Amino acid sequence: MEIKLSLSLPRDEISIPVVRRICTQSLKVLGVAQECIDDVEIALTEACVNVLLHAQDDDEYEVSVGVDNGVAVIEVSDRGGGFDGDFDPDPAPGVIGDGSPPESVPERGRGIFLMRALMDQVRFQRVDGPYSGTRVHLEKALVWEESAPGARLSRPRNPLGPWRSDRPSPRAADEPV
Repeated sequence: MEIKLSLSLPRDEISIPVVRRICTQSLKVLGVAQECIDDVEIALTEACVNVLLHAQDDDEYEVSVGVDNGVAVIEVSDRGGGFDGDFDPDPAPGVIGDGSPPESVPERGRGIFLMRALMDQVRFQRVDGPYSGTRVHLEKALVWEESAPGARLSRPRNPLGPWRSDRPSPRAADEPV
């Protein structure tokens, strides 16, 4: 199973609840556990807030959300100037995201700390070219509710399809009972 959606949004405060709602409702429909949805929602909000704070005025930003066999992948891309030279979003291990108490994390970078604490994987990439900016890549292994449609869709398919060998074969109309 692979489900993808992509949004191109104006760099405006109102876009954050819109993208958050679309993402969380999509995960709910698939049957993702609420605690997992909450983690994704907070991390996505932090990534989008960073766009508002650091991207260039009047630019759009893009949010791509995908679910692929039990993993949610979210990318938030802006057309800002990227990170300042004195701020490293991917610090050495032991600085941010290693379980350090939040009070030890500098104010600038707390959103990154939250993203790292809530998601399984967080990467920042500088995007060069005519539309330079920053791409935040977030991944979260999904936890499913009981009998979730997404969990059923993400199971490996049986090569025989619905005609598995463990089912009795249907009888022909002329076969005796």
